[in-house]
Amino acid sequence: MKNAVRALTLAAVAWTGAACSQAQDAQGASDAAATTEASAAMIASGAAEAQGACHLRAGDLASRPSPPDSATADMGGEAVKVCYGAPSARGRQLVGGDAHPYGTRWRLGANEATSIHLPFAASVAGVAVPAGSYSLYAVVGETSWDIVVNGVSDRWGVPINDEVTASDVGSGQVAVTPNEHVETLAMAFEDVTADAATLVVTWEGYRVDVPVLRAN
Repeated sequence: MKNAVRALTLAAVAWTGAACSQAQDAQGASDAAATTEASAAMIASGAAEAQGACHLRAGDLASRPSPPDSATADMGGEAVKVCYGAPSARGRQLVGGDAHPYGTRWRLGANEATSIHLPFAASVAGVAVPAGSYSLYAVVGETSWDIVVNGVSDRWGVPINDEVTASDVGSGQVAVTPNEHVETLAMAFEDVTADAATLVVTWEGYRVDVPVLRAN
């Protein structure tokens, strides 16, 4: 009888140990899955940050008259990104007109400041900068613009006052060329290589080419 009781006790202990082991294995698998998922999320988040996140203020973006837009260039496997608000002409002359007279500063878009995100040291319109995020604005002219690179990327686009210009890194002059009418401001990268790209700005009846060059 004692032997029978002992055998039953040992069997119960063995079953309990096996059940605990299975539970631990299941918990371990669950923890591993959670860790993998968290790691993947962190990697994805890091990749998104490396590509440059567009800084947008809270609100109904879809209802904006000038919706947010962006352009990206793959330069040797690294993403250069420009974020901007895209206004429409709607029968008006804006650049060179009452809204943005020649010789004045323009945010180079609408809403938030137009920004450029660089994963490597580069020059923008001839302005040398380390890797990082910057805002851009223009001093507009009839035949050329001064493209200004500013060290603060996350800000509202106006006013471009003394507080904003205090963070200017530098400026470079680019030519304005006549172009067919473009109703909504558009930015795109052309002639993209591992070491160079051209940021093309088209709107109304003009085109402006802004060189972006990887630093040697």
